[in-house]
Amino acid sequence: MSVEWIREMLGGRKGFRPFSVVTSSGGKYPVPHPEFIIVTPRLAIVANERGSIVRLKPLHIVGLEDLPPKKGPAKRRKGN
Repeated sequence: MSVEWIREMLGGRKGFRPFSVVTSSGGKYPVPHPEFIIVTPRLAIVANERGSIVRLKPLHIVGLEDLPPKKGPAKRRKGN
């Protein structure tokens, strides 16, 4: 997979959308925010919220899956 596809998900024409990186071994690595991934032509580094990282070669990245957006706090209706 081209790292350009990852760069497009990070903020191309449509802006950032949360996604998971899917590898040839079946692993899925969520990227909830652009600060959780570093992409170079030969390496993608994905971090989780605890600070653990995984190093992936673009050759083994087979797909990108959209993540559902995080739900924010419920909005209160005026007058209730």
